[in-house]
Parts: sequence; C-alpha cells; structure tokens
Amino acid sequence: MTGVRLAVWSGPRNISTALMRSWENRPDTRVVDEPLYAYYLDQTGLNHPAREEVIAAGEPDWQAVVAELTAPGPGIYYQKHMTHHLIPQLPLTWIAGLTNVLLIRDPAEVVASYVRSRAEVVAEDIGLVQQTRLYDLLGGDVPVIDAADFLQAPEAYLRWLCRHIGVPFTAAMLTWPAGPRDSDGVWAPYWYDAVVASTGFEPYRPRSVSLDGAALRAAEESRPHYERLHAVRVRLP
Repeated sequence: MTGVRLAVWSGPRNISTALMRSWENRPDTRVVDEPLYAYYLDQTGLNHPAREEVIAAGEPDWQAVVAELTAPGPGIYYQKHMTHHLIPQLPLTWIAGLTNVLLIRDPAEVVASYVRSRAEVVAEDIGLVQQTRLYDLLGGDVPVIDAADFLQAPEAYLRWLCRHIGVPFTAAMLTWPAGPRDSDGVWAPYWYDAVVASTGFEPYRPRSVSLDGAALRAAEESRPHYERLHAVRVRLP
C-alpha cells in the first residue's frame, strides 16, 4: 500500500496512548510516541517528570524530527503528537504534508487527571489552545474526534478513521496485549499506568470533577477552545 503518515494531535490525559496501542496492533503500522517531546522540554526548560531522561532519549533537533516524520515510507506511520509541543518558535508548514486528526477531551477532565502527575498547570499545558491554532492553520480541513464520543463507539470511530485514510479496518485494533511496549516513551512510568494494564478501550463513563485555583483557571481558559472544536467534531449515527 502507499504510505500514510497519520498524525493524531491530542492534549495530555486523553485516550491518545490507547489509540496508539490500537493502531500498533495492526501488522501494517508502525508508531512513534510524542516525537517532539525532547525538543519541547529542551526549548522550554519546563520541569516535567523524567525531564533529563526524555531529552537524552529523544531528539531535541526539530529539523531532524520533522525530516523523519515526513519521510516517505510503506504502510501506515501512526504519529502520536501532543499539541502543546507546538511552541511558537517551531515552524509548522510541514504539518500540512501529513494526514492530520485532532483528538479532544473535556478540559476539566483533562486537568483533573493531569495534576495527579504534575501539580503545576496552565491552559497551554493541556493543548486545546494549540489545537484551535492548528485547526485554523489547516484551514479547518482536519477532522476532530472527541474522546467521549469515541469511547461510546470505538469500533465505529476506528472504522471511520480507516475509511478516512483509505485502509481496511481490522478487529485487531479493538484489543491488544497488556504490558509496556518498546515504542512507549521513557516517560511511560509516570503517565501510562492505566494503558499499560489495559487490553482495550475502557467503557465510557461520565466523570464529575472538582477543581480550584490554577487548575480551575486552566480548565476555564481552555473551555472556549474545546467548545469551538466540539461543535465541528465528527459525529457518527
């Protein structure tokens, strides 16, 4: 098959790693986990769990990363990206050469989960601000999937994604073996406990969260961006 470079742009604490597991379970797909993370930490100086380990294990040269992400190749190249890695000094013209999808989640749920691993949070940390910028950069020509919708009908949304990129769906995308993967980033021990134990997508359940202080501000500032993207999301019958 002709190569497909599928870039799924999410914020943290979404179903992005489970979705990476799903695609990696296909025999025709290779995956990459947050390839711009080392660059992001190196440039921003932010204190994330395993910061120095992430930089040492990754590639802090954005040009080298982009060259690899955009290089032609066979099969499906599934790229799990975090939109907060798209810092202002990073050129973005290369993104239009990928097949892009935005993956969103209610910001209150994101923040509530995020602060369990990293106490400090601002709106820019959870990616919705950058997702709307990316949506505009791509001229609105990018599908948006809400995690809540997806978890209520994972097979339907996976079938839609497969049709969108022109590949056949396989039931292998619905389940996977529990445990870590060689493809997981070195940050996995700090963020991936639930997905490492998983064997498929967890059933959707509404969540009630209570936030205050900086966490509440981050969620409230992200809310208009979420609502804008939520309004144009892919809705399946």
